[in-house]
Amino acid sequence: MFVIGERINGMFTEAKKAIEDRNKEPIQDLALRQLAAGADALDVNVGPTRGKPVENMIWLIETIQEVTDAPICVDTPKFDVMSEAVKACTNPAIINSTKASVPELDRYVPLAVETGSQLVALTLDETGVPRDVDGRVMMGATIVTKAMEHGLDMVDLYIDPVILPVNVGPKQPAAVMGAITQLKLISDPAPNFVLGLSNVSQSCKERSLLNRIYLSMCVGVGLNAAIMDAFDKDLMNAAITAEILLEKQLYCDDYIAAYLSSR
Repeated sequence: MFVIGERINGMFTEAKKAIEDRNKEPIQDLALRQLAAGADALDVNVGPTRGKPVENMIWLIETIQEVTDAPICVDTPKFDVMSEAVKACTNPAIINSTKASVPELDRYVPLAVETGSQLVALTLDETGVPRDVDGRVMMGATIVTKAMEHGLDMVDLYIDPVILPVNVGPKQPAAVMGAITQLKLISDPAPNFVLGLSNVSQSCKERSLLNRIYLSMCVGVGLNAAIMDAFDKDLMNAAITAEILLEKQLYCDDYIAAYLSSR
């Protein structure tokens, strides 16, 4: 499981204040603690902060790179911010994200190829998030086709089938799993699959429980990455255990410690 830590985000009070105050210490602490908890990469999102988004994003990236060379997942819906931010990354970035519309893909896929970045593409277009498996599969096929047209290797493509909160879309968790299952078959090799995991439990009471059970279920159908809370120990343990049971990791009695020490 490729874990992308979600906590360096201006939606969180601590990160928002640090960005606006240009206080490096809280950001660097969040980066290092997420990596120590098992994260493989760090999602970076300026959120609703004051100031210029490009300057805020570049400051965040440079601040993180002072203490780690872990991959940075640049999370912004603004192409102008993205195109500048990926250039500030000393190692190949993860572009998060593009929609499945052709005009968007024709901008973002070449950017990923040009900068040597990986790309997250959402099964989402101008009409919104599909309500069923077929809609997600059709958009996923468009994403794969455009990636191939522009020369983006499947190993560098992540399709995000977009999970919605279970309390407002009770059929959505199963639809996402069905889409992953079918999209695995449309190319060889298959693209990667990623979810913004916390969305499934948004505004729900049992958030941690919902997150870890759903993550385990999705790993079983082919999910291999998630943007998630690496500080949730039970969630991390569930991800590691799911991979053990699917023979994606070797079992030993101290498999959790072994997994974390290998990071």
